Amino acid sequence: MIKEVIQQSFQVSYQYQVHFTRDLFAATNPLFRQFLAAHPGAPAARALVVVDEGVMRHHARLQTQIQAYFETVPGVSLVSGPMVVSGGEEAKNNQEVVDQIIMAVDRYGIDRHSYVIAIGGGAVLDAVGYASAIAHRGIRHIRIPTTVLSQNDSGIGVKNGVNYRGKKNFIGTFCPPFAVFNDFSFLHTLSHRAWLSGISEAIKVALIKDADFFEWIVQHTAALRERDAEAMEYLIYRCAELHLQHIAGADPFEFGSSRPLDFGHWSAHKLEQLSAFSVMHGEAVAIGIALDASYSCLAGYLPQSDAQRIIQVLQELGLPVFHPLINATGGAHPLLVGLDEFREHLGGRLTIMLLQGIGRGMEVNDMDTERVITAAAMLHNDFAIQL
Repeated sequence: MIKEVIQQSFQVSYQYQVHFTRDLFAATNPLFRQFLAAHPGAPAARALVVVDEGVMRHHARLQTQIQAYFETVPGVSLVSGPMVVSGGEEAKNNQEVVDQIIMAVDRYGIDRHSYVIAIGGGAVLDAVGYASAIAHRGIRHIRIPTTVLSQNDSGIGVKNGVNYRGKKNFIGTFCPPFAVFNDFSFLHTLSHRAWLSGISEAIKVALIKDADFFEWIVQHTAALRERDAEAMEYLIYRCAELHLQHIAGADPFEFGSSRPLDFGHWSAHKLEQLSAFSVMHGEAVAIGIALDASYSCLAGYLPQSDAQRIIQVLQELGLPVFHPLINATGGAHPLLVGLDEFREHLGGRLTIMLLQGIGRGMEVNDMDTERVITAAAMLHNDFAIQL
């Protein structure tokens, strides 16, 4: 008699390294060359390099440097000069970016043991990572983040995705990178707005996981605001370390509804969409942190003194804590619609990370809409630093 069920179970182990360096493609820097030599792919591995348009514009010698560097890498050949794609959220809004990468994979015969190397901000890394994950069911993908935000958060994680029908990250995959190389030299050409906005993700992870790190940020607000390289490099390293520890020890592929690292993000994702992405992700996260800290205070979870400190630090760093689009006036306000969209994104059960104290996160499964409106109004009236 045939049994009714065959139970299948298996585990897949993932490992990848996150390196920290400067001038990755300098002839005198052997790091990338040594890494590729230590991880041989196909007998004649090929590499497709995809570069953020903004990065290429600010680093005029990058194309020449990349081509010269790969001439010294045994066993790996560039298939062409770097492919340049739209930067910023346009990379995730425009399906043509993903299509271009997949067509290049086909044209140049990039197999699963060759490399697709992305150099750029988080949006470009997300789009290239998604294309790499679905082409041939997965090609070795190396990320080289070039912004504060992508070096300390999005560029080092396991998510890839693009926007669809106006919804943030509606289409995507969980696919860890083959490796990540954080090159601090790229940060020097960032706009001041981009430099500051990435700090919000460090504040986020400090608030839910590490009170000592939050205190370090408090003590170094002036240095960070004034673009002190040493302070920023430590912030990126510690933030990346905390994010990676969480990924390794929790639910990396998000099978459940708990998303601690999405603190401040339910409203941030909606605000980005409502602003037609004129609000940068890091700025939206700063506003989301301020909103959820205020809500936590109103709900009696977070001491008022802590909420005020959080908002003060954001302001001292030059980050926004309010935008007119979060000034909700009723149950049908789009920001509140974002709560339901976030629930859907989580898999059906709303789970929001709030705060019980600095370094102490707590999860709730319901948000009082009137309290959300009150929290937004409080930010408007008392902390009105707007974009």
